[in-house]
Parts: sequence; structure tokens; C-alpha cells
Amino acid sequence: MDNITKYVALDVSKEKIAVAVADEGQGPARYLGEIPNQVEYIRKVLRKIGDFSQMEVCYEAGPSGYVLKRQLESMGVKCIVVDRHSYRNSRGTGLRQISEMR
Repeated sequence: MDNITKYVALDVSKEKIAVAVADEGQGPARYLGEIPNQVEYIRKVLRKIGDFSQMEVCYEAGPSGYVLKRQLESMGVKCIVVDRHSYRNSRGTGLRQISEMR
């Protein structure tokens, strides 16, 4: 049974990762900022967000491929990788704009 209470969105680039989080049933997502694209920083920000077993992380597959997915799953974090060609945001909305929508 899934006990997911936190939904984390990552916008991944080679050097940095933008992070946003939404709590189950608690309104809009919050933009948390950017971190370096290094596993120790990813682990640190996710620890601040909450219990790894109660969060689900999603990011768009890109040049980093599935390395990040394997890192997240090794921490016990459920991860969904979205194929960049299967989803297109016609509004061009990024994480900051999503967190500001109401």
C-alpha cells in the first residue's frame, strides 16, 4: 500500500536541479530552489522534505538518463521518469510558474 504524502518534482540539468514539492491535499506546489546536481545535495534536500518512504519523485528524462533514478531508488525513494517526448507543456511552464499557479 502506498503511503505517499509528498510529491517532489525535479527539473534536472547537467549542473543543477530545480526542486518543487507538493504535500498530499495541501494546496499548490512550493518551489524550493536549485541545488547542485550531485547525489549528496539531492539526499540532503530530500531529507529536509521528509521521509523517503513517503515521497514520490518525478523528473523528465534527459541527458542524465536513468542515473538519477537509480540513485533515488537506492535511497528508498519511489521515482517516476517521464519521457520528454510523451509530455509537452504547451504553456512552457516551469517549476517556478507551477508553484505560483492557484
